[in-house]
Amino acid sequence: MTEFKDVEREIAGFRRRLVVIGLLVLLAFGGLFARLVVLQVGRHDDLRAQAERNRTAIVPVAPTRGHILDRNGVVLASNYSAYTLEITPSKVGPLDPAIDALSEVIEITPRDRRRFRKLLDESRNFESLPIRTRLSDEEVARFAAQRYRFPGMDIKARLFRYYPQGELGAHVVGYIGRINAAEKTRLEETDDEGNYKGTEYIGKLGIEQSYEAELHGKTGVEQIETSAGGRAVRRLASSKATPGNTVVLSIDARLQKLVEELYGERRGALVALDPKTGEVLAFVSKPTYDPNLFVEGIDQESWTALSESMARPLLNRALRGTYPPGSTYKPFMGLAALETGKRRPGDITNDAGSWTFGGHTYRSHGDGGLGAVDMHRSIVKSSNVYYYALANDMGVDAIHDFMAPLTFGQTTGLDLNGEVRGVLPSQAWKRKAYRRPEHQKWYAGETISLGIGQGYNTFTMLQLAQATSILANNGVKHQPHLALAVEDSVTGERRPVVREPGVNLNYKPENVAIIRRALVGVTQEGTATRVFSGAAYLSGGKTGTAQAVTIGQKSKYNAAALAEYQRDHALYMAFAPADKPTIALALIVENAGWGAEAAAPIARRVFDFWVAGLYPSEADLAHVRAGKGGPPVGKPRPIAEVPDLPAPPSVGGSMAEAAPESAPAPGPVQLAQTRASAVAR
Repeated sequence: MTEFKDVEREIAGFRRRLVVIGLLVLLAFGGLFARLVVLQVGRHDDLRAQAERNRTAIVPVAPTRGHILDRNGVVLASNYSAYTLEITPSKVGPLDPAIDALSEVIEITPRDRRRFRKLLDESRNFESLPIRTRLSDEEVARFAAQRYRFPGMDIKARLFRYYPQGELGAHVVGYIGRINAAEKTRLEETDDEGNYKGTEYIGKLGIEQSYEAELHGKTGVEQIETSAGGRAVRRLASSKATPGNTVVLSIDARLQKLVEELYGERRGALVALDPKTGEVLAFVSKPTYDPNLFVEGIDQESWTALSESMARPLLNRALRGTYPPGSTYKPFMGLAALETGKRRPGDITNDAGSWTFGGHTYRSHGDGGLGAVDMHRSIVKSSNVYYYALANDMGVDAIHDFMAPLTFGQTTGLDLNGEVRGVLPSQAWKRKAYRRPEHQKWYAGETISLGIGQGYNTFTMLQLAQATSILANNGVKHQPHLALAVEDSVTGERRPVVREPGVNLNYKPENVAIIRRALVGVTQEGTATRVFSGAAYLSGGKTGTAQAVTIGQKSKYNAAALAEYQRDHALYMAFAPADKPTIALALIVENAGWGAEAAAPIARRVFDFWVAGLYPSEADLAHVRAGKGGPPVGKPRPIAEVPDLPAPPSVGGSMAEAAPESAPAPGPVQLAQTRASAVAR
């Protein structure tokens, strides 16, 4: 029997399926429409912002770092523009083959490779690091033509820090370097991280470090439209970076150069202050270094030469080198005696050439001694016996309490980081300094040598210069400072750096006058007479010779029998002019012997410059560098006639330059290795 299709039933089934499919389609389109509504209405603003972000980039704009000038406008730190070739390690395969290939296009020296490796070790893998700086236009064009071969490498135009005076004042100016992990953490903790976006460098030492907040400036931003490949198409918006401010120092670069020339290859330190203000006029540490070596990242060979040199050029001796003051301490001991009533000006001590206490003999001048000595003569002729007896009468704690306000054994508050205190001993100090009870006790014999600036006494030249400045200013103390003013980069306004007013230590004027007259006597009838012969002004000063090693009680000092670094140090403290001092200083020449022969001649030339406007002859410079005493040889030159002294830029000149020809050329630091080592206890 034949069966026929139920057409109506099939049509009904088809219609049901069609309805279901239609409903599903409607639901799908409904869901899609709802999603579109959400995207177009509900999340419109969010998605629009996200799309904007995908086609734009926010780029930080690093500020131009501020300049550092001396008191006369001489540029000590500035910037120069240059092309640099940089590598982003995360975007490059094996580095060595890539750099080898690059060197076929652009010269890459072994020093460039060493410096790059050092930067790589200190940086994150995704950071862009310079492999070559100061590229010529020809080198830029040559690389651009073959850029496709070097993914992860690019040419960038950058401003580099430049120290146009080279080694001059390096320990004052300091240098900048790449931000390390510890500095990054500190920036994050102080909410300064945002201001260092796009910046890779920060002040590491000196004024560059202590005035970082003024010099750095404010970071700006740019909103850049980018292509699908991430390349910049156009600038959409920008907020300009604010350049760093200019810091003006109290240093006179001409005086600084003179002092550094007078030291030559010798080691030591000199600090000169204006006693009326506390301004630092010269701040010298020798030997020194060229801070330009650190700008692009110092290579390992140069770093090793600097850090392992026995002469220790990286040590800031003026700030961190501590030494026994020797006989330069005697004027302050004399003032202490007068102020505490332990001595009157006319009290006599018999100097027989030695002084015995507790079975120990303390030596003085030769075998004969100086005979009857009062306060004035004790300073002029530098009697040890007078001050052995005085120290014994005063006691260690009384000495400590008088000397501390003069800043001996204290930080002076100078606006450079890293100042050390040295040691101004007391019984309390010794109890803290030593662990074993038998070493903590203070013995009376230990006080004796303090009177002549030996024993546990160790101070910086900054402290000795500060104490000398207080004496020159009749007992009024001003905090030493290097920054005179800050010049606003936007308005050009120069605002003085505000300082605390001077503090009067309330010494009796007649006592200060007695000590100052004796110090003038040193230059007229005492140990520095020959050096200051013929000077056009009167000055006051005190020579000093400090032991680097202890000589046995029964032994006599013989410099020729000692290694060079074991020989005595030469010191001098002084001020000029004698009646109204405008400069006070302290200096040391390490292991150079007698202060009158090696140290006082430097002070004479400094005073000739500052007071009389005279610069030594070339013959005289060589004479002083050789450690020869006496007055100047040859004819001194007026400052205006001396060639090659540091000078400010010409009117209309710019402090921002192209890559300087005098910037350090590739090659390791060349340092004369000496047998000497710094005495920096």
